[in-house]
Parts: sequence; C-alpha cells; structure tokens
Amino acid sequence: MRMSARSLLTILHVGIAGALGIAGAQAQNMTIRGSDTIALKGGESQEVGEIYYVTNCISLLKSMPQVEIVQGPPGVTAEMKEAMVVPREQRCPLPLKGAKLFIAAKGVEDPSYSPLILRITYDTREGERKLSHIYNLYLVP
Repeated sequence: MRMSARSLLTILHVGIAGALGIAGAQAQNMTIRGSDTIALKGGESQEVGEIYYVTNCISLLKSMPQVEIVQGPPGVTAEMKEAMVVPREQRCPLPLKGAKLFIAAKGVEDPSYSPLILRITYDTREGERKLSHIYNLYLVP
C-alpha cells in the first residue's frame, strides 16, 4: 500500500493539531485529581470533615488540632470546632475527642476555581504531627 507525501503530511498535521488541542485543554484545567471539590457561595460556610488522631480506637490528641491555609484564594478561611467524632475508617464504635473542619468564603466578587491547601497540626502524645489536605475550591458570588 503506497501513501502519497501529501496524505502523510495531512495525517501528521492533524495529529499535531490534535495533540496541541488536547494539551491546551488540560492546561486550563486546575483540578487536582483525587481531591474533593467544594463549592461555596459568598458568605457561606461548609463542614468539610471530621479530624481525629487515633490508635486502636484511643484518641492520642492532647489538644484540639489547629488548621492553617498554606495556599488559597483571598477571602477564604478555615476553622476547627471541637467535637466528639466517630472514626469509622478505623471501625471505632464510640465517639472520641476530635474536631470538625469548616471552610468559609467571604467577599467573593467573581467566580473562581482554585486549589486550597490546608495544613493541620495535631498535638499528640507522640509529639506534634503535621498533615496537609488539598481541596479543589469553586467560589461563586
């Protein structure tokens, strides 16, 4: 089977254009795969999850965990509220000392979509532990 030079060149151009088109679309996508996506309107607050540090269904926390925003859009705050939580992933049957994580958005003027990186500091019997959590945050006025 013979292919003319013009056919080969056309196929090559279409392939390059397709590859560039796909790469361009992915460059515009700020989603971090495997991370939860949170949508907030201006003035809203949302509970994101329960925070705990346990071993064998015994809480190792000496005090309530602290949260700080490492990277995120302006007007977004993160807050911990002390609570009794049930660590279901560890199959614990009873509530233990922990906290609930809340994210709030204030002063949102334009829609935006960006990563939110949080660092949670645990003061435990084993010493201080720091873990990061990444969320995809969609803000709407």
